Amino acid sequence: MFKIIKKSNKSRARLGMLKTAHGNIQTPFFMPCATQGAVKHVSTKEVGEMGARILLANTYHLMLRPGEKLIKKAGGLHDFMNWQKPILTDSGGFQIFSLSGDKSKSGKSLVKLEKDGVRFKSYIDGEEYYLTPEKALKIQIDLGVDIAVCLDVCPALPAKKEDLKNAVELTSSWAKKTKNYAVRIRAGSLAREAPSVLKSPGKAVPQDCGAPAKPLVFCVIQGGLDKKLRLKSLRDLVKIGWDGYNIGGLSVGESSADMYKVLDYLAPEIPENKPRYLMGAGYPENIVEAVKRGVDMFDCVIPTREGRHGRLFQMSDFGCRISDNFYNTIHITRAKFVKDFTPINPESKLPELRGYSKAYLRYLFKIKEPLGQRLASLNNLEFYFNLMENIRRGIKNGRL
Repeated sequence: MFKIIKKSNKSRARLGMLKTAHGNIQTPFFMPCATQGAVKHVSTKEVGEMGARILLANTYHLMLRPGEKLIKKAGGLHDFMNWQKPILTDSGGFQIFSLSGDKSKSGKSLVKLEKDGVRFKSYIDGEEYYLTPEKALKIQIDLGVDIAVCLDVCPALPAKKEDLKNAVELTSSWAKKTKNYAVRIRAGSLAREAPSVLKSPGKAVPQDCGAPAKPLVFCVIQGGLDKKLRLKSLRDLVKIGWDGYNIGGLSVGESSADMYKVLDYLAPEIPENKPRYLMGAGYPENIVEAVKRGVDMFDCVIPTREGRHGRLFQMSDFGCRISDNFYNTIHITRAKFVKDFTPINPESKLPELRGYSKAYLRYLFKIKEPLGQRLASLNNLEFYFNLMENIRRGIKNGRL
């Protein structure tokens, strides 16, 4: 399922290969966010041609709209999105607490944690839902994804220690329920409920991956910035055993320094033969530093979100150290670009980025033409794919 190909002699970075039902992926890798089943402003064909090998979607959003039943009728999320490469779905725990977490007019929370699950109201129409760990996994199986993630409790930072402790305990308890359900599925007792993700109507099945028919299942380590709680969460989850380990509860408002402190003591304790996934991170320098600490997988909305706000990443030089200032950020709406007729990125593989000028892109943002957001998003996604390629090359060549 996961194999380490090479370890760095300079850091904890490692090259690996993750096998899934829809193909193999070389690690470290970055997953563009197709949160609601689409990467903003970019088609699946385009994002694949740029270098994406896997996409991330979100269970919470997809269960609310259009619903897992409709997606299942479409042949699964791969067919629905026209994407025949791997897909990972986050369970939606973070979104439940962030998007459904507002208080009602009476001051009561719209989210209610219970021993066996969580009750919440849809941010779309206010309808109430009750999501259990088993239901969260069942939805992801119905979506037909390659990697499913356990339902977890993700408190916002800063958080009280009691809230962090409760999050760790509930996450561990729900993880056991998820694993028990997954074991039953893999044993075939729930075969009718869990069709093989290898079978996609009318589509060729990859023959080179050697992956199991059922989705890989990853857990989520919680505990905030509390070292004892983080390590307790990890120990509890290791006892259960997982296909991969997600580091959750970071990139939620803490400083980069605090994030790195957690990774320094946590990553080495995660089983070496399992992939490590830092959820929701991050900016380019965060990814480089996390890779150096042994992290293999990343996702973030930053490339497209920053692009939609006119902020473009450009590589200056890649030396694998933050002090190298290996990239810079262009604020395209600034006056300095009014008469800048140089290409957005003369070295891009995309004709749009080589053909359109910075002056034209600035103009598009000023008149609020959606094409501007699309071009900026393309630029940033390509930057991230190039960054990950440089990182993998750096590990291979002994520079990282």
